[in-house]
Amino acid sequence: MSNKTGHTISSNSPVAEGTLNFEPGIADLYAQVIIPLALPINYTWFVPVAFRLNLHRGSRVEVELKNKRYSGIIKTLHNNKPQGFVPKPIINVLDAEPMVYETQLALWVWMAEYYMCSEGEVMQAALPSHLKLSSESILTFNEEYGDDFTDLGDEEYLVAEALLLKKELKLSEVQQVLDATHVYPVIKKLVEKKVCMVWEALNQKYQSKMEVYISLVPEFHNEENLAKLLNEWSKNKAPKQLELLLSYLHLIKTEGVVTQTSLLKKSGATSAQLKGLADKNILRLEKRSVDRLPSMPKDVMIDFELSEAQLLAADDVLQVFTEKAVCLLKGVTASGKTQIYIKLIEQYIKSGKQVLYMLPEIALTAQIVRRLQKHFGGYIAIYHSKFNANERVEIWNKIKSGETKVVLGARSSLFLPFKDLGLIIADEEHDPSYKQQEPAPRYYARDAAIYYAGICSAKVLLGSATPSLESYYNAMQGKYGLVNLTERYGNVQMPLIELVDVKRIITKDKSKVIISPQLQDAITESLAKEKQVILFQNRRGYSPYQICAVCGWIPKCENCDVTLTYHKAKNKLQCHYCSTSYPVVLTCAACGSHNFTQRNFGTERIEEAITEAFPNAKVARMDYDSVKGKHDHDALIKLFEQKRIDILAGTQMVVKGLDFEHVDLVGIVDADGILNFTDFRVNERSYQLMEQVSGRAGRRDERGKVLIQVSNTLHPVLQFVQQHSYENLYAFEIENRKAFFYPPFSRLIQLSFKHKEKHLAEEAANLMERFLSPKYAAYITGPAEPVVNRVRNQYIMEILLKLPKDGTLIAQCKKDILYYTATIQSNKLYRMVNIIPDVDNI
Repeated sequence: MSNKTGHTISSNSPVAEGTLNFEPGIADLYAQVIIPLALPINYTWFVPVAFRLNLHRGSRVEVELKNKRYSGIIKTLHNNKPQGFVPKPIINVLDAEPMVYETQLALWVWMAEYYMCSEGEVMQAALPSHLKLSSESILTFNEEYGDDFTDLGDEEYLVAEALLLKKELKLSEVQQVLDATHVYPVIKKLVEKKVCMVWEALNQKYQSKMEVYISLVPEFHNEENLAKLLNEWSKNKAPKQLELLLSYLHLIKTEGVVTQTSLLKKSGATSAQLKGLADKNILRLEKRSVDRLPSMPKDVMIDFELSEAQLLAADDVLQVFTEKAVCLLKGVTASGKTQIYIKLIEQYIKSGKQVLYMLPEIALTAQIVRRLQKHFGGYIAIYHSKFNANERVEIWNKIKSGETKVVLGARSSLFLPFKDLGLIIADEEHDPSYKQQEPAPRYYARDAAIYYAGICSAKVLLGSATPSLESYYNAMQGKYGLVNLTERYGNVQMPLIELVDVKRIITKDKSKVIISPQLQDAITESLAKEKQVILFQNRRGYSPYQICAVCGWIPKCENCDVTLTYHKAKNKLQCHYCSTSYPVVLTCAACGSHNFTQRNFGTERIEEAITEAFPNAKVARMDYDSVKGKHDHDALIKLFEQKRIDILAGTQMVVKGLDFEHVDLVGIVDADGILNFTDFRVNERSYQLMEQVSGRAGRRDERGKVLIQVSNTLHPVLQFVQQHSYENLYAFEIENRKAFFYPPFSRLIQLSFKHKEKHLAEEAANLMERFLSPKYAAYITGPAEPVVNRVRNQYIMEILLKLPKDGTLIAQCKKDILYYTATIQSNKLYRMVNIIPDVDNI
């Protein structure tokens, strides 16, 4: 028989009979279960005798907490009765074998402890949504009430009639009956009048994709019988049936299999006509479960040879792996790091191991996945947030079974159930996108990957042309191995970097220079050589803000303390923090003037300026606004690869690891906006951005050229970029980090306090500082307001702790923070203050 979740349980199960005995016994068994809630401690449930034989760590179970049902993951099984409360029974076991491996559970536990969140929050991030069964309210008709509904109101009557007919209604069905979303008052009245009862059921969301396959009945496999049938139909003038059968014969010969969709499309027939052939016992229709993601043949084909420098680097990496678990591959841009990764992946596949190839953003995966599919075919799968929930479940299952050997994905791919993980590659390891910001767990995927690899006895290869200072410091200290790849593939020279001093260029309206004469001449020269150009600006939109020319008033977001960006294509002002859109402001709210000036510029303005300056060139833009769809980014990349775009303007999307053969010019349109950011990592990040974007130029035959438009031409980072000298940047920056006690010499924990009332956020932050000061005064900075001190109507205060690299001290500090957070929030006044710890914040 089945319980109300649709999951089968044995007929002799106490759950089925409703006679569970939960009295304590000699062999009582209890399970600590992780459910997708932010509980400080995992709740413990009692395990009924009937479930004990098929229970495993990592299996999903159905449990109830405060009248709501959840699917949870068993963390531990033990015989120790919890103290202080009577545990509830597990309702059902949902998996015959574990859904999550022991190594994954270990990662969840570490991540919750290290990043100061709950294991339930880690589970929420780790499992695809369709593996987390959702609780749904079900209304059941009370047969004892009868069918006399004269005492009911109009809406109550409609629901009661539907219940009388169907016996059960889901909440969504009640909403359809009443054509309304707010139906709880009606349900409450029906329950009070005992017309129905309400219970919670777990809803299995994942559904296999079904396809109808067509086959010929065995009788007509005989050629004589088939010829006789075709001959009869020709005489009896049954053109549609004949066309259907001939189309089937053609498809089975050319494709090997025939689906209903392909057959109807080729023959032009209808489903009814096809059913007619099935009814005549000529064709058979069979429903089969099919993959949502098309698979390729599993084949390894490496059609290139490594250069001498690449071979040496690959051998060095393998040598490092004999001694250390982590290796940093520092290779200049266009040195062919990806080819080294491919050769390493080939070795791990041949040894039966799985490989996780992590990239910081989805944007990077499209181009690389085509390269990896070419070499590894069906062995590889891609995993990121733009896949739908059903597709993610299917990828999860293929990885868990070991069928998929290579996974290419963003940071969330770290949570996948690898059966036999051998290698993790973190490409562009310096990229801040590896850090999860909202919601919890606020984990750093690169660092979590190193811990996870340790659990799995796997190796980690960190790759970058511009490593993070922390990773390079670890390599210098001998914690990681270090392999250098100092020459570009094919011995192509590093691009020439030229600075354009925009202070010397005066525009007619004294506005900021968008395209300098030097950049315009360089673009003209590149287009004449039939080469391509990339222009980089780290701001999207048309204009970051507009200002009243009379009184200086600037339109701001109502919900956030930030200026509104003008988007010309939409003709809207938009907040880039909360995404709220506003109509374009034509009248100053302060003085009534209609005279507004637009300050600074984004990618949309650059696209317009380039189109005006080069009307015959094909211009495109790559930013968050232009590539929102699942395949938009890949489509734009393909157009650029095929030289159907001459000039591409974009944000960081054009920086990260993309490989274009025909680009010989890169323009960094506004370097000042990068160099003047308020962050202790500003020099490191500025160098990384400019060096990475310059690396897109001249990757094949000729030496590329990079023009940097900037007003402060004496900034030290610009000298390092011109020299392509990461080592000089590191030497300069590491001394500053040491002097001011920033990473890699310390560990950071940032505490944010958010509330709609500014004074409450301030008071809570001051309380926390007072609580922490006796032990940690020497390490505390703040409380203080951040640069943007209000987002989504929440005022923000921050405290920064710079702690010594002492594991005992850091662990105690985390415990104290959690304790004082609970102390502060126990005060009714501060209960709604959101206190957010961010470990290793970036």
